[in-house]
Amino acid sequence: MNEITKLDTVQHYCDLFGIEALHPLISIVDCDKMPPIRHGRRLYNLYAILLKDTDCGTMSYGRSIYDYEKGTVLFAAPGQVMGADDDGKLHQPAGWALVFHPELLRGTPLASMMKDYTYFSYNANEALHLSEHERRTIMECMEKIQIELQYPIDKHSKSLIVDNIKLLLDYCIRFYDRQFITRENANKDILIRFENLVDDYLASNISAEKGMLSVQYCADKLCLSASYLGDLLKKETGVSALKHIQQKMLDVAKERVFDTSRSISEIAYELGFQYPQHFSRWFKKMTGCTPNEYRTAN
Repeated sequence: MNEITKLDTVQHYCDLFGIEALHPLISIVDCDKMPPIRHGRRLYNLYAILLKDTDCGTMSYGRSIYDYEKGTVLFAAPGQVMGADDDGKLHQPAGWALVFHPELLRGTPLASMMKDYTYFSYNANEALHLSEHERRTIMECMEKIQIELQYPIDKHSKSLIVDNIKLLLDYCIRFYDRQFITRENANKDILIRFENLVDDYLASNISAEKGMLSVQYCADKLCLSASYLGDLLKKETGVSALKHIQQKMLDVAKERVFDTSRSISEIAYELGFQYPQHFSRWFKKMTGCTPNEYRTAN
C-alpha cells in the first residue's frame, strides 16, 4: 500500500506541490501552474476545497474509490485522506485548490459554523458537480481571496479572507441544493429504500441484538454518508433522519404497548434500549406520558 503523506500546515501543502505560500494559514493554488507531480494519498489536517478541471481518473476519498469528472468539487476536512495511488508517472494537475488551516477561523463566527457545512463529511459519490455558471461563481470567490493574499497582512486581512471563504461555502450549499433537486428520481429511490430499511429493522429482532436503529446504520446500508442522508431527508421531507427514525420507533412502541401480553421491559429490549427506564423516559418525552400511563389510558 502507498504511504500516506501528512499535510499539517499550509506550508507543508505548498512545499509538496512546489508553490509559494503567500500566507501562513491559507493558500489559493492555480493547479495549471504547478509542476507535474506524482499521485499519492494525503492526510489533510487542513480544510481543502479542490475544483477539478480535468478527468482525474480513479481516486480514493476517505475509504471509498471514485472516478472524478471535470467540474467536480471535492471537500476535505481535517483528518480526511484523499488522493490517488502512485502509478510511478508524473501528472499535470488542472483546476484550483483552496486550503486553509483551522487556526485561520479561530475567533471568528465561521469557526462555530463549520459544522453546518455538512458536505465536508460527504462520501466520494456525493461530490458536487458544477455547471459552467456555478463554476464561474466559485472562481470569483477564489479570485477575491487570491487578490487579498497579494496585499501585505494588516488588521483587515483576516476578516476579509474569512468572509469570502464563508461566501464560497454558502454558494456551495446553494449548488448542492440544486444538485439534490436535479437528482429527484434518485433521491426518491433512496427515500423508499430508507423507509423499507427502517421498517424491516423495527419489525425484526435486530434491535435486541444490535441496539437502537441509528442514522449511521441506515447510511452504511444505503452506501451513503450519514451527513448526506440527513441532508437529503431534510430537503425532501422537511424532517431529519433521526426524527424520522424516532417517529417510526414511536409508532412501533405504541402498538406494542397496546399488547398487554408484553411487559414494558420486554418492549424496551426489543426496541434496542439497554434499560427499561431509558425507554420509559424516551416514551414520555415523545408522548407526554409513560408507557404504563399510555397503556392504561387506551
